[in-house]
Amino acid sequence: MFNNNQQIQNSSMREKQPPYKFSSGAIYEGEWLGAMRDGYGTQTWPDGAKYEGQWVQNKANGKGKFWHVDGDIYEGEWKEDKANGYGVYIHLNGAKYEGQWKDDFQNGYGVEVWVDGSKYEGYYNQGKKDGQGTYTWPDQSKYTGQWVDNKIHGYGIYTWQDGRKYEGNWQNNTMHGKGVYTWKDGRRYEGEYQYDKKHGFGVYTWADQRRYEGYWKHGKQHGKGMYILADGTIKYGIWEEGKRIQWIGKQEYDILDNNNFN
Repeated sequence: MFNNNQQIQNSSMREKQPPYKFSSGAIYEGEWLGAMRDGYGTQTWPDGAKYEGQWVQNKANGKGKFWHVDGDIYEGEWKEDKANGYGVYIHLNGAKYEGQWKDDFQNGYGVEVWVDGSKYEGYYNQGKKDGQGTYTWPDQSKYTGQWVDNKIHGYGIYTWQDGRKYEGNWQNNTMHGKGVYTWKDGRRYEGEYQYDKKHGFGVYTWADQRRYEGYWKHGKQHGKGMYILADGTIKYGIWEEGKRIQWIGKQEYDILDNNNFN
């Protein structure tokens, strides 16, 4: 075996040499181009890490496989000693990512699965879910839509295992903005949300087609609103923290400023 004091001869052609040990303790066995690792080769580090694959000018370039000390494995494309291009990363616990990489980060389109059955299919940016993607939970609840910095953010559709569904705007993993929420039994809310709660103006329809059209605060009816029966009869009223406190006439309703209730 060569040691770090021995000289690799310069050459214009790739040559396979005996194993070479660097001063760091790492051992390389494979092809050389002059004094540089170039071609196909395997390098093992003292801590047990290992790379086997293509090299260009002393760096992992091309296709190769890397065994991490913790048992994780990456196999795919490399550039300048980093995962770049298409590759598969398998964790020791069985979790797996398959897709695009840039400078050692998941970047671009990929599919990631976890040992509990969770799955994400979509876009990444510097290792985080970012862009359009679909995440499925173990209970088969599912979100399809926009992501920013690993969070549900933007427009998307979330479907629960029990049949509930929300379609609309999100902010930092919460329903925020305008959206439509439906229940399996026929109930429906269409309106504004703030941090997962009905907040602002919205229309709530019961399964029997009664509905409330009016204002909400922190998830409860609050302010002026209309209560409409299934036969079309309209009642005007004022609500406070989810409870109707009085009925009013249409004329009073029309001139009533809802800001008085905020």
